[in-house]
Amino acid sequence: MRAVVAVLVFVSAIHAGIWGLLRDQEQAPDFRGILPSVSYAPFEGTGHPDVDNIPNAEKIRADMKTLAPLTRAVRLYSSTGGVELVPPIANEAGLKVTLGAWIDKNSDRNEREMLSAIELAKRNSNVNGIVVGNETIYRGEQKIDDLIKLIQRVKGAVNVPVTTGEIWNIWLEHPELASSVDFIAAHILPYWEGFSDKQAVDQALIIYQKLRDAFPGKRIMIAEFGWPSAGYNLKGANPGPFEQAVTLRNFVSRAEAIGMEYNIVEAIDQPWKFFEGGVGPYWGILNAAREPKFSWTGPIVSPDYWKLATIALLVGVLMSLPILRLAGPTVPQAVLLSASANGVGAWLATVFAYWNGHYFVFGSAFALTLGLILLVPLVLIAMARIEEIAAIAFGHAPHRLIVKSAAVVPATIGDSFSFPKVSIHVPAYFEPPEMLKATLDAVSRLDYPNFECVVIINNTPDPEFWQPIQDHCRTLGERFKFINAEKVKGFKAGALRIAMDRTAADAEIIGIIDADYVVQPDWLKDLVPVFADPRVGLVQAPQDHRDGDRSLMHYMMNGEYAGFFDIGMVQRNEQNAIIVHGTMCLIRRAAMDMAGGWAGDTICEDTDLGLAIIEHGWLTHYTNHRYGHGLLPDTYEAFKKQRHRWAYGGFQIVKKHWRRFLPGASRLSRDQKREFSLGWLNWLGAESLGVLVAILNLIWVPIVAFADIAIPDKILTLPIIAAFVVSLLHFVAMYRLRVPIKTGQMLGAMVAAMSVQWTVSRAVANGLIKDHLPFARTSKGGLSRMSIEFQAFWEAVIGVLLLLGAGVLIASNSFKQIHEIYVFAAVLVLESLPFLSAVAIAILESSRINLFSFWRSTGVRTAELIGLRPVAVPTIAGPSQPVATEVRREVIDGHREAARL
Repeated sequence: MRAVVAVLVFVSAIHAGIWGLLRDQEQAPDFRGILPSVSYAPFEGTGHPDVDNIPNAEKIRADMKTLAPLTRAVRLYSSTGGVELVPPIANEAGLKVTLGAWIDKNSDRNEREMLSAIELAKRNSNVNGIVVGNETIYRGEQKIDDLIKLIQRVKGAVNVPVTTGEIWNIWLEHPELASSVDFIAAHILPYWEGFSDKQAVDQALIIYQKLRDAFPGKRIMIAEFGWPSAGYNLKGANPGPFEQAVTLRNFVSRAEAIGMEYNIVEAIDQPWKFFEGGVGPYWGILNAAREPKFSWTGPIVSPDYWKLATIALLVGVLMSLPILRLAGPTVPQAVLLSASANGVGAWLATVFAYWNGHYFVFGSAFALTLGLILLVPLVLIAMARIEEIAAIAFGHAPHRLIVKSAAVVPATIGDSFSFPKVSIHVPAYFEPPEMLKATLDAVSRLDYPNFECVVIINNTPDPEFWQPIQDHCRTLGERFKFINAEKVKGFKAGALRIAMDRTAADAEIIGIIDADYVVQPDWLKDLVPVFADPRVGLVQAPQDHRDGDRSLMHYMMNGEYAGFFDIGMVQRNEQNAIIVHGTMCLIRRAAMDMAGGWAGDTICEDTDLGLAIIEHGWLTHYTNHRYGHGLLPDTYEAFKKQRHRWAYGGFQIVKKHWRRFLPGASRLSRDQKREFSLGWLNWLGAESLGVLVAILNLIWVPIVAFADIAIPDKILTLPIIAAFVVSLLHFVAMYRLRVPIKTGQMLGAMVAAMSVQWTVSRAVANGLIKDHLPFARTSKGGLSRMSIEFQAFWEAVIGVLLLLGAGVLIASNSFKQIHEIYVFAAVLVLESLPFLSAVAIAILESSRINLFSFWRSTGVRTAELIGLRPVAVPTIAGPSQPVATEVRREVIDGHREAARL
């Protein structure tokens, strides 16, 4: 324990050290003077001034008092809507005012603006100029000649200089405009031209010199220069608090040195300017709370940096505390877990900084809140997977796992141990008779002295399916009981209840195997002795399959199944929290009776019963040794239907059992509750969340690409990428450490696992709105044929839309080159992979490359072409006759086809 505490302290110290190393500190020229002018808008909040954002005299007076120590003058952009209150109040604070008359296409408003500006200039001695229109020509709302007429009209009515505010190139392109004004008011905003903050000041001075060269002797004022403190980049222009501080201090220093007239845009952040792209609200040297964003002297640092570091460290420490509850964690295991916890703490601190440093309208606040809510389970899932990596890669070896070579009977039992009677139940529903016969033959070969086998065929009226089995049971002897039950309710659970009624009274243990499973002779001999411990209620062996070599698709599927039984089940077994999956399961009859037996209210009756047994306090055990092999689903359609049934049944179990996870509601331990809860979240939640987020992101694409608002920030998108990387590393690491398959099959298993994301999410959606769906049998044994329908239609639609969305984002971002949009596009590509995996398998199933024979023949041909193998010359012979096995296969196929017809 001391070592673990030392690890937590060490990791926290490293985390603090990283914050210290990453602390940014910039140098820039000190400015101890007073700014000549700043742009000022007397508005607060996110309401638009034209609608419901009307300033009042008290707020303006407070603003003027705040700005008086910082500037000599303020520039206004309107003379109506409450802005007309500014000049007399500014005069109280000793501030000059450059009036603004807002000019657009609305002639009535233009008239009101000009009349108000003229009147204000006449009545207020602190007015030092009037700017008629702001970027009116740039916006195309007035023609040059018309604007000149408006300027001349105002000039004729006042005794102060009159001009218009335009982007610098407008002045160069329209020298007649310069001739009509008293001075040139040029806007130079390098951000909007894509220049970096390092280039901004040089660019401004170059343009200033161009204007002086173009208009010698003319008074020139840089009427707008600034840099945003937050928002999105534009090409090489990156907004940020450090960038703003350094740029403005450099500009002011150099402007003062050459005697430039300038106005800084702007005095106070304007949250209502959210429509001006991501940077619109963030041009102020004061934030919306009227607090300085940076100091004009000394090193430039973040005033909240250590507060954020403290938040990150506290969250990291708190999330690391559960490590102390682990049973003997190793040092590397604790390091990885604590590092991941501190990583989450750093992310949460970044989220806090973003929330605290940005302004939100309802839509953006809703989008961010929804995104963060969806990220919470995603982070929990990622943390659970990191914990599993740590436990398997660096933790102790499993100690509860039943190993084939280990003694399972306690030494205290002695020679008097007797073999309890086992009743093996084999439910079947329209199963191929030959397949079921092979299962029963394997049962008959069990090396165990005391068992019976109850075969129950339910709801299968066709005698071609049940008659051969009845005859075969008679052949196998009295140990084998045959039941043909029709009109059975409750699906498989209903059949198993009937089997229980026919079970021998002295049977103490119930064994369950599916109709396709061929068990090994030592299944019972090895595992029944575990029940010598009277606390043991259930022993589970893994599923495996004997037909993984049927095709490349089946090879992939078999690898995917193996991961659950070699990774998840082994780890859950350590907490006595295994998932019971029916076949290859041994259950103590007393435990089954206590749990209420087979319930028919879910379509995963096995998992339901297993959880009920655990809830009653029984011990369960698991072995990953393969004691039986079944058959894989015949088709990809069958594979998806099986996964849908499992997921829907799992959700039914969640709805049925969640109350028993409440304190005192069952005998479940805290660790068991955690394992089941995280297991459901990691499977049902992860797949459903993946689909939900993908669809929401698709909806968001046109908003980002065409509306130019609410671009998902990196605090939302980068965690998605990080979670994907964690899942990828988890899959590869766990398979390499626990699943004995080749790399190629592992990669195929990864594709197969991703391909059912849509299927699982549909099952969860069905579980939310429907209480009962019919039991769907998984087609096995080769009786079912591949459907003519494409089995990944909706996956193809969503996957293609995600790729198209990424393409649209990249294409629409070619000019602005906003980093967040590229990251968002990358997220869409990653989110498309599970959908495209389903498409790939559906295409693979119907193609030649799905056959191993194709790859073998291709290998032979390739070897012949490159000379590694001599070309085989066929011999000429007469037509061959089919061998007996081929004739028999054709006859059987003919009978099956006739039966279908």
